[in-house]
This record gives sequence, structure tokens and C-alpha cells, in this order.
Amino acid sequence: MDKPSIPLLVLLWVGFAGAPCLGQQVESGMDDMADMDMSGMGAMKMTGALGPYTMSREASGTSWQPDSTPHQGLHFTAGDWMLMAHGYVDGIYDLQGGPRGGDKSFSASMAMLMGQRPLGDDGTLALRSMISLEPLMGANGYPLLFATGETANGRTPLVDRQHPHNLFMELSAIYSLKLTEDSATFLYAGLPGEPALGPPAFMHRASGMDNPEAPITHHWLDSTHITNGVVTAGYVQDRWKIEASAFNGREPDQYRYDINSPTLDSVSARLSFNPTQNWSLQASWGYLKSPEQLAPNTHENRITASASYNLPFDDNEWATTLAWGRKMDSPGHSLDGFLLESEVILARTNTVFARIERADEDELFEAPSPLAGQVSSPMEFTLGYIRDFELADHVTFGIGGLISRYAYPDRLDTAYGSDPTSGMVFLRIKLS
Repeated sequence: MDKPSIPLLVLLWVGFAGAPCLGQQVESGMDDMADMDMSGMGAMKMTGALGPYTMSREASGTSWQPDSTPHQGLHFTAGDWMLMAHGYVDGIYDLQGGPRGGDKSFSASMAMLMGQRPLGDDGTLALRSMISLEPLMGANGYPLLFATGETANGRTPLVDRQHPHNLFMELSAIYSLKLTEDSATFLYAGLPGEPALGPPAFMHRASGMDNPEAPITHHWLDSTHITNGVVTAGYVQDRWKIEASAFNGREPDQYRYDINSPTLDSVSARLSFNPTQNWSLQASWGYLKSPEQLAPNTHENRITASASYNLPFDDNEWATTLAWGRKMDSPGHSLDGFLLESEVILARTNTVFARIERADEDELFEAPSPLAGQVSSPMEFTLGYIRDFELADHVTFGIGGLISRYAYPDRLDTAYGSDPTSGMVFLRIKLS
């Protein structure tokens, strides 16, 4: 597929913009669903798309999160369809310090519409569409120290910058078949979609979704969340899930408005386990054929493991994720990435978030630099805060900021300076 058609774009945006209006027109039961407290039992009673458990367990793609996680967005019904709309728009000013830093004003955004209905006696069909206007920020994304991966022009790698997400982040379908009261099998297909590899994508993790700065460990953990072609088959047994994917291993290219032709040349497998309402664990492996456009002869084996915890208390939520990923390039190095992130939402209006990361990097410098190809392990420490105000039912306006500090080997001082303190300030509108 080449460029998306204008009618398709209009249809998707009309769907997102019209979702609340549609909800006002449908039959009985909608008002209770739209007004329900999504951190309460209302969300917990909705069945998941992959199996006979509560919908609150599901995160991005086919990944899981703790069952106690509040399900974001606006829920409503239309006939047999249970629908959900979710989204946000951030207006951000980014200032990255030091000689390799920079500043930029840009917008990050995401809009998602999901529909789910029974199909047959024991089947469930779910459709998802998710889009972003981030390509408008420009192909070279925004400044982010120690971030690497992908390209802005097809010739040079993006270094110390975070790439924008594609216009089409997910267009997928899921069919699941209930086998017993606590087991099911499922099939997921997306163009684009997300294979069974890694924890939930960072903009969907409860522990990190309110932080507008992408993790520098993104390409160690969850960079496959926008994959141009994926098919996943899996089996759910109560609190366990095992699944395997065939997918396109190549990262999205610099053309952020199109959908690349699907090529199922890579594979992955993931085991997930939710031992209690508040915990979700996963371990996964993937083989990615030629993931980077600028290194077509380099292939990657990736291993990830993560643990996510969510604790509702009074009118508050506390979510934390600890994750590790290893990229084993062939030819190349074996590189580890570690992430610990956490956020606390107090009285639904005050959010405090923090992130600590360490990544083994070998792409920070190109020849003829003497550091080209050497492995360095920078660390990033981020602390942020958001104050939310209610604009309307299920719509909030937030004002926030964050600051990041770094630790890295002395040999990087010449390139990055002795103290490249960085930060962001931002405004946010969010469906909640």
C-alpha cells in the first residue's frame, strides 16, 4: 500500500470526532457506561477482547497490564457493539541541554477508537484504529539526548532525537473463541499492529503514559508497537497467556503518512502472567530481520522481561514498571537497557511521575569520531508533575513540566558537556 486515501483519513477522523455524539444517540445503557467511574467495577465487568477476563487487563496490541489498572477513555454502546474512544493532544516546549541538545516546540497526539461485539455463540470480534498527528512535527522529530533509532531522511540516523510516530499507529482486528469459563484462543492481525514482544508500549503503560518524553530504552523494549504487518495467535488460561507472532521486522521509514507493504519475515513469542489483580509479568523473545533501514544486513535477537504493578488506594492510583531488554545484533554487540518508571495520580488531579533508565549505546557517534562503534551506558533521571482541570465531562486540561538529569562516562563530556540538564513544559487535553 502506498499513500493512504483522503476518504480513509476523513472516515477515521469523523469516527473519532463523532464517537461521543454517537454515544448520545444509542439505546439504553449508554449513559451509565459513559458516566461510570472507570477505576471502579464498571470497567472491571467488561470482557476482554482476547479471553474471558476483564477488559482492564488489556493494554497495547495483545499485551497485558494489571487487572486493577483504570481503563482510560469514554465507553458507550451501539446495538451489539461496545465502543471506546480515547485520546490526547500535548503541546510541548522541549529544551535539551549541552552541545548536542536543542529546543523545539511541537505537538504529540493519539486518538483511538475500538469496537467489540459478540460473534457466534462463544466468539468475540474486536476492531481497533489508532492514529497520530505527530508527523506534522517534522521527519526529524524532537531533541532527546541519548535517543537513537530510525532515520529522518533515509541517509543519516536519528541520534539525540526521538522520531515522530506514524499517522497510522494501529489498524487491527482480533477474533477470540471462548473454550471454557476461563480459557480462550485468539487471532490478532494488524497493518500496522504490535507483535507479542515486550511490555505495553510506553504511551499505553499506566506507569509512563503521562510522561510526554519517550524513554531512551524505547528500542530495547517496545519499539515494535508500530509494525507494518503482524499476525499473532495465542491461548489464554485464566491468568496465563502464551502467544507467538509473525511480523515485519523493519522499523517504520521516514515516510510517516504511509503504510508499508507487509512482509512477515520476523518472529516473536511472549509468556504473560497476572498473579494477582495488581501485578502483571511478561517475558518475551523476538528475531527481527533487518530492523534498521540504514543497516539492512544487521539482524537482531531481542529478549525482554518486565513486571508492572498498580495500586488503587482511596481516590488515588500508583503504577510502576520495571523492565529489561537486551538487543543482540548480528553482526554487532549485545546491548542491555533497563527502565524503572512510576507515577502517582492523587485525587485524579495531581500526577507525579519519575523515570530512571540506563541503555548500552553504540550508535551515538559515526566515523570519523574515535568513539564510533564504542559502547557507552548513559543513565537518565526524570521527574515531572501535571495538574489537571476538568473542562467538561470526561475531558481534562493539564499543565505540566519535567526535568531530566544524566550520568555518563567522562569520555562523553566533550560531546555532551558536563551537565546537560534538560526539560519540557507542556499543556494537555485528554479524554478521561
